Amino acid sequence: MKPVVVVGIGDDGCLGLSARAANAVAQARVLVGGKRHLEFFPQFSGERLSFSGGIGATLERVAELAQENQVCVLASGDPLFFGIGAQVARKVGAEHVEFIPHPSSIQLAFGRIGVAWDDAEVISLHGRPREGLCTRLRPLAKVALLTDAENSPPVLARHLLEYGERGFTAWVCESLGNPEERVRCFSLEALSECTDIGPLNVLVLLRTDPSWRPPPRLSFLHEDAFAKRMPKKGLITKREVRLLSLAQMELRADSVVWDIGAGSGSVGIEAALLAPRGRVHAIEVDPEGVALCRENAIAHGVDNLRVIEGRAPEALEGLEAPDAVFVGGSKGSMRDIIDVAFTRLREGGRLVVNAITLDNVAEAYAAFRAHGVTPEVMLLNVSRGEPLAHYLRYEAQNPIHIFAATRPPAALGDEA
Repeated sequence: MKPVVVVGIGDDGCLGLSARAANAVAQARVLVGGKRHLEFFPQFSGERLSFSGGIGATLERVAELAQENQVCVLASGDPLFFGIGAQVARKVGAEHVEFIPHPSSIQLAFGRIGVAWDDAEVISLHGRPREGLCTRLRPLAKVALLTDAENSPPVLARHLLEYGERGFTAWVCESLGNPEERVRCFSLEALSECTDIGPLNVLVLLRTDPSWRPPPRLSFLHEDAFAKRMPKKGLITKREVRLLSLAQMELRADSVVWDIGAGSGSVGIEAALLAPRGRVHAIEVDPEGVALCRENAIAHGVDNLRVIEGRAPEALEGLEAPDAVFVGGSKGSMRDIIDVAFTRLREGGRLVVNAITLDNVAEAYAAFRAHGVTPEVMLLNVSRGEPLAHYLRYEAQNPIHIFAATRPPAALGDEA
């Protein structure tokens, strides 16, 4: 047996342990765990360490004691599934740690409701913000959520409803393996008003419509899909321009994006959909545009977009360092915005600028060159087919320049 054994345990305590797990506890001279887990072993006569003193400090002590003692660490369910197992392995050294898993709460939850879970997505909101949950749920049909007091099932149901998500049936599985175990099925509306859910639970969401299909990976939304300033139709980025600009941003699932001069928020919203585990900061100075950004984000079920009311570059102060910056409007501050973007972008970050007027084109190009960068430049002319009586004609859109570049190494600065 290795110096440290991490034993998974359920809500039924000692009764649910395998012979091998029970033997690991019996042979240990030091027993480590949360207060609730330690209380399952009143007969243990060796040294006890509780995580209530802080996980970091406790694991430091575990590493010290393991040099001369057999240590058993108690953890909920499968210690290597959203558990403490990985931290123990990092601190002590994986070669010195053995794991004896117990069925996880996720396994037990799906077993109780009789649903296969090999195609389920698992999202932990335990100690994590719920921001971005709705965006992550959009392409999913079957999800299990690990919750906490801040992100309880009723709170999550209200959050989903706020962003227009009503297509799930919710199963709340409480105190699994415990004599007080309870499994209940809710609509999201009913769950949002429920007041008697215990703190130890798993929330399973299942799509209600059997014909449901996930949305396209690349949405290519028409301008009419967004609320926009009327009659100023030109203030929303056309979808062909949006598509190429997003491609130039080279977004990943966890990218942080600045959308400067967000307008109606069309670029920021599509960026948020492409980066469901990331975050978009949509900066807009016009109060009407700010309201439209928020309205469009809710309408499209996007909750990983933060609307920042203010003028760039001043409004960029204090924002987290971005992986990509899109400039759709500059209000006469193009040079200053590009300077800040190149300073704040993370290594390998992308800067994409749309410019319509010759003045903005000249200013943007000069700003890129001032940083020693020759940008990729595209002049995009798009004509769309439009009906004319019984015929189809072309209607030209405004030509637009798309500038794109990767942050130059010489621009490395202090990152937020």
